[in-house]
Amino acid sequence: MEIYQIKAFLAVARQLSFTEAANELNLTQPAVSAKIKSLEASLGTALFYRLGRKIELTAAGNYLLEIGPNLIDLEGRLIKGIEEIKQGKFNQLKIGCTPNIINGWLPKILFAYRQKYPEVYLQCLSFETVQEIYQAIAAGDIDVAFSEAISTDNKEDFEEIEAVPVDSFQYYLMVAADHRLASREWLSLRELTEEVWALPDDSTPDWMALAGRLSELGLQLSDFPNREVMHSPSLMNTFLSQGHYLGFASSFQFQTERKANLLTAISLQEFPLDFELFMLQSKHKKKRNHQPQAGISQKPLQQLIRLICARTEYSANQKKSMPTIGRNSGLAPEATPQIASKLPVHWQTSVHFGNQKYGYSGTEKSEPKTLTIAIGTQNRTIQTVTAGLIIQHLGLLEHFLPRRGRYRDTEYQVQWRDFTSGAPIVAGLQSDQLDIGILGDYPLLLSALSPTRTKSQISSAELPHAKTHLAKTRLVSFIASNPDGAGNTVIVPNRSSLTSLDDLRDRVIAVPFASAAHGMIMRTLARAELLSEVTLTSIDNLNIHRLTPRNPQADGYAYFAPLHDIASHQGKFRRLLESDAGQLPTFHGVVVREAFAEEHPELVIAYLKALIAAQYWYETTPSALSLVSNWVGLAPEIVAKTLSYQGSDGSGLFFPDTKIRTDWVKEHIQQLSNISGNEALSKIALDDWIQPEPLEMALSTL
Repeated sequence: MEIYQIKAFLAVARQLSFTEAANELNLTQPAVSAKIKSLEASLGTALFYRLGRKIELTAAGNYLLEIGPNLIDLEGRLIKGIEEIKQGKFNQLKIGCTPNIINGWLPKILFAYRQKYPEVYLQCLSFETVQEIYQAIAAGDIDVAFSEAISTDNKEDFEEIEAVPVDSFQYYLMVAADHRLASREWLSLRELTEEVWALPDDSTPDWMALAGRLSELGLQLSDFPNREVMHSPSLMNTFLSQGHYLGFASSFQFQTERKANLLTAISLQEFPLDFELFMLQSKHKKKRNHQPQAGISQKPLQQLIRLICARTEYSANQKKSMPTIGRNSGLAPEATPQIASKLPVHWQTSVHFGNQKYGYSGTEKSEPKTLTIAIGTQNRTIQTVTAGLIIQHLGLLEHFLPRRGRYRDTEYQVQWRDFTSGAPIVAGLQSDQLDIGILGDYPLLLSALSPTRTKSQISSAELPHAKTHLAKTRLVSFIASNPDGAGNTVIVPNRSSLTSLDDLRDRVIAVPFASAAHGMIMRTLARAELLSEVTLTSIDNLNIHRLTPRNPQADGYAYFAPLHDIASHQGKFRRLLESDAGQLPTFHGVVVREAFAEEHPELVIAYLKALIAAQYWYETTPSALSLVSNWVGLAPEIVAKTLSYQGSDGSGLFFPDTKIRTDWVKEHIQQLSNISGNEALSKIALDDWIQPEPLEMALSTL
């Protein structure tokens, strides 16, 4: 079989006429017929049915018509490659990228590469869409590509492409330097729906990022009626600088204009985290290039990768410590088998450990159209803001929620329910009213108990279908902790005569029952042998702004941070105890309903990803302190003093930390179970109740 025979066959197959094929090939009809007969003889089968003057393709002919063009294309590439070798261009590297990359990120990389490796022939091609990049890689037109996005409409596109993150970038609101909003450091898209917008073209990665995020947050393009579509960066620049439009763009764009103070980048609340820049390469070509005979063609690419890693310092460790809002949700194949083996059986069968680029596929059963997730938070308990308030304001949970597989048609309704202490959250979890709860150490332990209720303990409002068995829970993560035991204390009026723990004898202390402060005051008084001599009274739904030093019902208050700092800040109270005298570590954690975790393990993992991302944002974002302060309505110094912040020199009471410390949990149980009324805590089966694997899975896929 010769290539010229294939060319003759393809011409006849397209025309279904030997005469017209001969004209196309500039040959005589007998010459074309001879080539076809020779090809059929070499293949040992007929390629055409001859029906008088008409011809039709046989099954073998149809197959050759489908495959034959690839052989012609291969011949062309071989000839082109030989010519390039003859011209001394064999040591070459063909790079593809999107316009933003070629204009903003790649030039410095290529300049440095050219300075170091002048003998390599570089060719850089720009593609408007990710789809075009994939096609170019598959066709062999480029060796490697760089793109801000790796998603396309067809999942088959991923099958031949490997995507590796090599750097990170951000998306911003772009405005002219003299725009009325230019002085703002932080804005939300929800505040800007009535503004005039210059938006990117719908074929660009920027548009994909914007449209995807709007969809996650329940927003639509129609919410921004005053918009123009920009088909080029220069057009957007003109609209921003001359028309005072608002623009949406990546940090790769308008670098010169921003350095010249012509345009200003403003952080967007809906885009708080970094996105990733991906290097794309053919999987098959990569395998071939690992073979010894392919060393010459692979060397320039290896040199480029080393240079990029050196310039961006984007290592695997950095990748895992830096959550990105642009990463596709999914499970890392290299991480999940070990973690999966530790999960309970119902988790292993519910979560599909497949290709990370497609996220969760779950079981065959489709979820309902609307799925409600109820989360109990304590927003004014500053040490827990990363688990509730920040996730809520930044829309992080909406980003990480699975939307493929069994959740492909699901609409989520996230209900954030804020409480002043942990007791109602425990009750909500145990009565199936909450799915996820944010709790301090003592109520966290109480949630692990599953007592039964008698009919006399069930209110009339719950009858006739109330459950007598309360729901079980699982501890899946810590949120914040203080290893020295600080965070809960007793405060007394400034003019109080009380100066020491012993002065509490025969006194009344108000405390939120079943709270972390309740656990602290019981342990402290029990160690001092004062528990029976001090009256503890309930102080549910405490309003700190109405806290008065003239309270005839209480001599002081036992409460958790930041109440004592707020009270001291107002100048009416002082601390009686600086910390837990036993230095028992204090902590807050995430508890989930066992039934919810069994039915929706993907949602638990999604929430934990959002928690990790919120903590990263709080610890690395310069404006985080002022924003959280504004959201909770407390002074920035109180926020920083309660939850350690990057600019507070590590002086906060609590430190963001998700790792579950089983030894601390055991210490709390050991001390509390010896106190009357808490004996049942000793029966908690920690091996069943504590489940660190979901957190491990969340960490492995960020």
